[in-house]
This record gives sequence, C-alpha cells and structure tokens, in this order.
Amino acid sequence: LCAMYKRGLVQVWSLEQPDWHCKIDEGSAGLVASRWSPDGRHVLNTTEFHLRITVWSLCTKSVSYIKYPKVCQHGMDFTKDGHYMALAERRDCKDYISIFVCSEWQLLRHFDTETQDLAGIEWSPNSCVLAVWDSCLEYKILLYSLDGRLLSIYSAYEWSLGVKSVAWSPSSQFLALGSYDEKVRILNHVTWKKIAEFEHPPNISNSKSVIYKEVDTRPTLGNDGLSLPPIGTAGCSLFSSHSKYEICQPPVQVPAVKPDPDRANPKLGVGLLAFSPDNRFLATRNDNMPNTVWIWDVQKLSQFVVLEQVSAVRSFQWDPCRARLAICTGSNKVYLWSPSGCLSVQVPIEGSFQVLSLFWHFNGNSLVLLSKDQMCVCYLETTEASKH
Repeated sequence: LCAMYKRGLVQVWSLEQPDWHCKIDEGSAGLVASRWSPDGRHVLNTTEFHLRITVWSLCTKSVSYIKYPKVCQHGMDFTKDGHYMALAERRDCKDYISIFVCSEWQLLRHFDTETQDLAGIEWSPNSCVLAVWDSCLEYKILLYSLDGRLLSIYSAYEWSLGVKSVAWSPSSQFLALGSYDEKVRILNHVTWKKIAEFEHPPNISNSKSVIYKEVDTRPTLGNDGLSLPPIGTAGCSLFSSHSKYEICQPPVQVPAVKPDPDRANPKLGVGLLAFSPDNRFLATRNDNMPNTVWIWDVQKLSQFVVLEQVSAVRSFQWDPCRARLAICTGSNKVYLWSPSGCLSVQVPIEGSFQVLSLFWHFNGNSLVLLSKDQMCVCYLETTEASKH
C-alpha cells in the first residue's frame, strides 16, 4: 500500500500477482491517513478535516463510510484477533466510541464517554477491555467492556498534566500508565487499582541497580598518521566510531534535560513504555532523561536494569518472541538488551545510515530499520542457523 496524501491517491500492489494493482482516488475529499484492515482485504482512508473514514473493499469493490471520526493521534484501534474496531468520534461537542464488526463493517455498539477531550483508545490483547484516556490536561483513564459498559475510572491526581503514554501487558493483566509527573503506574485487571508505581529519579543510589553505560571509542591512527582504510570497505570510515557498554556502580547521576515551559508539548514525563512478550519486563523512557532506558521487573515490581546511551533514544521495541529489546538513537547502530547482557551492533551498510525507528519481524529473526529516506532489513544470526 502506497498513500500519496497531497494527491489524494492510494495505490495497492500484490506481491503474489505482479499484474494486479488497485488505485483509490478520494477526489476533492482529500486524504490525511490510510491503513490496512487486519484481514488485508480493506483499506481505510481518512479524508481531510476528518470528515469521514472511507472503507474500500479490495474483494467486492464496495465502499462504506464512517462519519465523525475524532482528530486525535490514537483514535482508532483494532482488537488483536481483528474482529472488532473501536473508533473515537466527536459530535455535538461530546466524545463517543463506536465499535464495528470488521467482517461487514456493521455498528455493534455506540456510547458516549466521560471525557472532556478524548486523546486515545487501545484494546487489551484479549479483546475484552477498551482503555480510553483523556487529554493531557486531565489525568483520567476509563475502562470499557466490549458491550460498552464502564468498568472503572482511574485518576491519580488533579489539576496537573495527566496521561502521556499507555501500554497493556501481553497477558492483559496489567495496564501501564506513563504520565507527566515522570512516574509509571501499574493497574491490575481485577480491581483496576494501582498496584505499583515506578519513579525515574535523577540519582540512582540503590546498590542492587545494574547500570549499563554506552562508551564511544574511536579507532586511532597508526604511528605514521597517514594510513587510510581501503576504499569501499564497509564500516571502516576514518572517523567511524564504535561503542560498547560498561557497567557502572551506583550512585550514578542520570543525564537530564530541563524542559522549556514556553513551548507546547514539553519534553517531560514518560513518553515511551512497552512490556516484553513474556510479561516479565517493562521498558520505559522518561522524556526529560532522553538518553536513558529503564527496564523494570514486573514480577518483583522493582527496577531491574538502566541503560544510558550516548545519544537520545528515538525508539525501542521488544522482540515478539523473547525478552530482547532493540533500541535506536539516531546513530548508525542498533542496541540489543536481554537478561544475559547488552551489546551495540553497527548497521552493516556503506555510507551514513541513521536509524530513526525500527520494527521486528513477527518471528523475531529480523529487524526493519528506517532512516529519513532509506530502509534496510537486518537478519539476526540464530543459534540454529550458525550450526548449519
């Protein structure tokens, strides 16, 4: 699928049938977003000014329209099994949620939410609970069942900036809430009450903390100072740097950035968080400590490891199959952490390749790395492959 927003066009090609292609033209309605449905048989286009969402069927060539989608970053979410879609709507100055059956795009439930300005929605992995959170001006998260019943409301405090990020554990037993007060709160799925609170202190003094610090090392020239690497040798640039991790002993001062109070969306609070696939670990990034990744032990509800990078962390993502975290910082390296340790891997490509984001393949054997205008696929050598 290729979307050209300025032209209002979407083009679709088949990898199995090269002769088959499809072109969708939204015309004067314009186009601001386009995505696949979970079954891969429909394309959902959002028109300009969020006037409607157009559902195009690639099989029957039929078209369906969904009105009043709300303008927000996380306003649409599908259940993990792909059976249902939840959509945030705004009409008559109120927030609503519509739940659709994806097979026929029929409306299953429609209900209003107790939010002032809904900011996002996310299904639990077991598709039983929908988390809805309010804008950053109010700390409020609401939990709804599939049939639209309000299960619980949680608010940690009032009169201050609220929820910034949300993540479900793969088992749906825990809901992690990152907020602007630089804390993560963990809710349980039985009572929807807080069972743990993780802070991101500027000083780590706990003697049991394990702290990995990235150290940059640059290759030195020979005695003559005039030798140059062979032309065309990948990864052997004269000024290329290599990095490794060193273990630091507490106490350690965590590098922090003072946010600018005069700018919108201040770099403050927990903006990234994700559970490992085995529910054992939670990784977080506090935005005013951009170079640091915090990894928490969910079973013991305590800090497990802290990774301090040379540059600001752009993105991280867990391996879908095992407790292995991939991190990128906008450099030409990918950083991998697992309970057995961590390492730095230089992207095996000629020239400059700054990794801005990354995505795992579902089998955990490869990574897609994205730079500003390039992408590459990196395959990780497994133990089984190395034996052959």
